[in-house]
Amino acid sequence: MESLIGLVNRIQRACTVLGDYGGDSALPTLWESLPSVVVVGGQSSGKSSVLESIVGRDFLPRGSGIVTRRPLVLQLHKTDDGSDYAEFLHHPRRRFTDFAAVRKEIGDETDRVTGRSKMISPVPIQLSIYSPNVVNLTLIDLPGLTKVAVEGQPDSIVQDIEQMVRSYVEKPNSIILAISPANQDIATSDAIKLAREVDPQGERTWGVLTKLDLMDRGTNALDVLEGRAYRLQHPWIGVVNRSQADINKNVDMIAARRREREYFQSSQDYGHLASKMGSEYLAKMLSRHLEAVIKSRIPSILALINKTIDELDSEMSQLGKPIAVDAGAQLYTILELCRAFDYVFKEHLDGGRPGGERIYGVFDNQLPAALKKLPFDKHLSMQNVRKVVTEADGYQPHLIAPEQGYRRLIESSIAYFKGPAEAVVDAVHFILRDLVRRSISETQELKRFPTLQAELAAAATKALEGYREESRKTATKLVEMEASYLTVDFFRKLPQEVEKGGSAAASMDRYTDAHLRRIGSNVSSYVGMVMDILRNSIPKAAVHCQVREAKRSLLDTFYTQIGKKEGKQLTVLLDEDPATMERRLACAKRLELYKNARDEIDSVAWAK
Repeated sequence: MESLIGLVNRIQRACTVLGDYGGDSALPTLWESLPSVVVVGGQSSGKSSVLESIVGRDFLPRGSGIVTRRPLVLQLHKTDDGSDYAEFLHHPRRRFTDFAAVRKEIGDETDRVTGRSKMISPVPIQLSIYSPNVVNLTLIDLPGLTKVAVEGQPDSIVQDIEQMVRSYVEKPNSIILAISPANQDIATSDAIKLAREVDPQGERTWGVLTKLDLMDRGTNALDVLEGRAYRLQHPWIGVVNRSQADINKNVDMIAARRREREYFQSSQDYGHLASKMGSEYLAKMLSRHLEAVIKSRIPSILALINKTIDELDSEMSQLGKPIAVDAGAQLYTILELCRAFDYVFKEHLDGGRPGGERIYGVFDNQLPAALKKLPFDKHLSMQNVRKVVTEADGYQPHLIAPEQGYRRLIESSIAYFKGPAEAVVDAVHFILRDLVRRSISETQELKRFPTLQAELAAAATKALEGYREESRKTATKLVEMEASYLTVDFFRKLPQEVEKGGSAAASMDRYTDAHLRRIGSNVSSYVGMVMDILRNSIPKAAVHCQVREAKRSLLDTFYTQIGKKEGKQLTVLLDEDPATMERRLACAKRLELYKNARDEIDSVAWAK
């Protein structure tokens, strides 16, 4: 069972190394779920003395004001070989046998992070103590709760400390060790007040009463120790620490423990509780309780670890692998990213993703609507037909039919089709350009590289401009072709006007209203036939010159340019978003932590 505390110790050390201190974080935290004993008390409550009594060593910085300014994760390991030393996580290969040096190192390491400004920091210090005089136990010492900022500290320090302490004691897996001095009213205890807020039923709180020997003569703390003044689910434990005079004289801690035992055994007030009092009993009970809590929580912790590993693996897949440094690998990466974009773009065109259907909408709705709006009624009105036919005859009247008039009417009518044809080309272009933009944003692998995104967008847009120009020329030629060579059979099938005598009218005045209406009607019929042809051929031109080319060769020029770039130029294209790089690194560290924790748990036969 003792290995369970060691298990949590190892996971806590891994958390510190890999930057998991709990609190507000954009990453999942394992630290928050680990059972731990959190030591809470106001300034001058005797908190440091309790910790030193449990350890059996003088090792904590002392002085006025706020001495503890960073969380101290104190991991105690009972040794069987008599070895007695300390190790800091930030000095993994250095053993401290002089505990005065341990005290100094705690102060120096605190200043290293917080500076000498007396500010606090949430980054914990990890200290492991190996000794035959300790029990297996992990304690987290926090800054003492205070009501007034001292000189050199901002007024917010009071709230900052309370917020830090609260972030630890609010965790459902934390065991609260609330330190209160016996010579003060328990109702005013900072530690009990905070514990009551986060643990109103007292299920996670252990009450420790210090300074029993400093109470006024004739008074005692039995109401508290026997649970009448403030009831907890766990028994109150009283301790008697060294006096300031003992500390000044460097009284041996083992001797101080002996004096503490003698105090309770000989006390008229507390003699009946002697076997359940003192720092040694407190350490033993906390060790047993911590082991039990760890064992009960391991299944849920393991489930959380497995779930988080899956989530981090998924996010790491989305973030992608780190970028290679050699030019060949970078070129390969860029080409793969281009292919990924091209695949998404083609899915939009072919119907795997939405957007491509808008092109069909241009052909099926926009083009017919534009053709219907062409002003043929006005252009082929009797007045305009008379004007065009008359102008085409010049000074000589036509002999058989106003052929030049017909041609001019037809050619000028067909010219109207250029507008809708170019509008179709432009509409398809804008849809393709929008699909490029959407495809770039939807290509997950490209999100990491803003410069490559911009280069791809520019290259694709340039290619689309070329396709549009070619498509515009083709569509315009289709219209011009219809005007360049008229379909003769259409006119040969039209009924011919004849004179009453049966011969073709050669010399009659053909400028009657009826004749002009017939000319307008014939031209309108022919233009209608051309419209039907162009309604089908213009979409074919757009698909052939724009859509098909975009599917086939959108990035061909870009590939050619990429192949000519040198290593530094490729690196510029792969200038990954710093936020993405930072996120990948953070996720990788956190994933390593969770996998290490899973391996640690699997290595302990805790369930057997």
